[in-house]
Amino acid sequence: MDNQYDDLELKYNQSIKNEYYDSAEVYASRMLNLKESEPKSFLYGLTLFKMSKAQLKRFKHIESLENMLAARTIFISIDSLVYTLECDYFIGEMYKYEEDYTTLFIYNQHGLDYSYLLGDTSRIAKWCNRIGNTHMRLGNYSEAMKFELMCLNYSAVSNNYKEASYAYSTIGEIHYLQGELDSASIYMQKSLSIKKELGLSIAWLNSKIGKLYIELNDLNNAIEFCESGYKESQGKNSHGELFCAECLTEAYKKTGNYSKAFEMLTVYMKLKEEREGVKRYKNMTRTAYTDLYNEKAEADSLRHYQAQLVKDQQIEHESALKQYLYIVLVIVFLFLIFMINRFRIIRKQRNLIKIQKDEAVSLKKDSDEQRLMVEQKNKEITDSIKYAKRIQSAILPHSKIVEELLPESFILYKPKDVVAGDFYWLETVGETVLFAAADCTGHGVPGAMVSVICNNGLNRSVREHGLIEPGEILDKTREIVISEFEKSEDEVKDGMDIALCSILGSNLKYAGAHNPLWIIRNNEILETKANKQPIGQFDNPEPYKTHHIELEKGDVIYIFSDGIVDQFGGPKGKKFMARALKDLLLSIQGSSMNEQLTAINKAFDNWRGDLEQVDDVCMIGFRF
Repeated sequence: MDNQYDDLELKYNQSIKNEYYDSAEVYASRMLNLKESEPKSFLYGLTLFKMSKAQLKRFKHIESLENMLAARTIFISIDSLVYTLECDYFIGEMYKYEEDYTTLFIYNQHGLDYSYLLGDTSRIAKWCNRIGNTHMRLGNYSEAMKFELMCLNYSAVSNNYKEASYAYSTIGEIHYLQGELDSASIYMQKSLSIKKELGLSIAWLNSKIGKLYIELNDLNNAIEFCESGYKESQGKNSHGELFCAECLTEAYKKTGNYSKAFEMLTVYMKLKEEREGVKRYKNMTRTAYTDLYNEKAEADSLRHYQAQLVKDQQIEHESALKQYLYIVLVIVFLFLIFMINRFRIIRKQRNLIKIQKDEAVSLKKDSDEQRLMVEQKNKEITDSIKYAKRIQSAILPHSKIVEELLPESFILYKPKDVVAGDFYWLETVGETVLFAAADCTGHGVPGAMVSVICNNGLNRSVREHGLIEPGEILDKTREIVISEFEKSEDEVKDGMDIALCSILGSNLKYAGAHNPLWIIRNNEILETKANKQPIGQFDNPEPYKTHHIELEKGDVIYIFSDGIVDQFGGPKGKKFMARALKDLLLSIQGSSMNEQLTAINKAFDNWRGDLEQVDDVCMIGFRF
């Protein structure tokens, strides 16, 4: 079992290093299964910590916060202050993302207090810098400067030159924000010198220095620094690359080199668009853990008074330490006085340790209460999603109706989550049979909500408006969906891709939004392409085209969403792609439709392997 755990831990570390966070979460889950018999051990807590880090990278904040709190409880119970500090850091990052700086300060203060308790001056420097940086973001420049100077002092004691470079950079930025450009230049240059000596990234700092030189109207130096930073960070999708491109745009514009300014503006706009896309994706996850976050913030605020007491004791401790340093440097001959003062400090440290242990017991009790709250909230969310699945299942055609109207057919339906954004649809108008495979924006609960609106739009187009032509149905459905979303005060651009068919006798009609129609005839695939516009908001929309096809006996019709072709897997972790799906369908044409369903499902699962399913899957196959 230990060998299995070590092997999984190696694979987890490789996945984190290569940014394969979905695989990292899978390996962490297997590691937890191996250690579930040791729920209070250090190794179990460490595995929860690893799981939380992978989930945080995937923006799964509910699971990440729950596992990080559980890991912190274990580390406190076994007096592992080092890993308690690591937990405080990542929990603080979550509150930083929510811009809840009050609660962030509490966790930062915890980190500083525990670092003092450990006597680790390098860690003290790190947490001082973190608190100072937060003060700077809030515009508390005097407080920010105070903690950054403390960071420099402790960095000097511990030879932590890396943290010192960060402190000099932040001090320089504080001077810059206050309009003290000469002082800003001095401190930024100090930071740059250390970073170069240590081989650290200088792109972001170069962009700040470039901005400073633009303010000083020294455009040549501005361009030199930003060009250097841009070359270092190019292709790494870092903040430095974005900020250097912005700085170069402004500098070239001021020098009159408009071609270079336009070139860098194009780069800057592309990088900014990519970052805003990631930010929008992150924002989609906010609603998933807002309630949990509010409850956690309320619980943490109850400990604010205790944190304030610790802060007062820390200030008293710092005053004593400064007194000790002055005595050593200035009054060498007063050795006896120094020793008496030292004994006093030791006595205060013992009292501080006792207070911290008492607080640790209190924190453990609070953590148990928070865990119960998280479990209750998770149960409520799970029950709600299960009920949503029942509602969504009710709008899907019953299997008996499918068998009656499309006797030799199959439907492959594999939601990524409990509920799905994909759905299949079936309706009859007289002797005409209408059927469709649809893919709504997103998956999970958001996708399911969009699917209900789009399904309703199809039903109303046929039942209320009496439409039977596929292209006209899609036109009317688009109108209904846009009308529904326009009722919101927010701008909603969700919608769906769809392939819609009607059959009357041997005449097949098809219209599509992005999703094509494939017909296999005489071992050859006949593809009919869809309109390149979704059912939803779209610039310069056109009517959907209805295609007429005369079927021949033995033709096999396929319509589907993009869930299969977009699935990552195989030996190199790449997409399945449309070419592979075509080859698969051609290879199974001699099989019955039920056998085809089994073969496609098996091929999909084999390709996916241990990787996570990336999207919902919906496919309809029908032999004429």
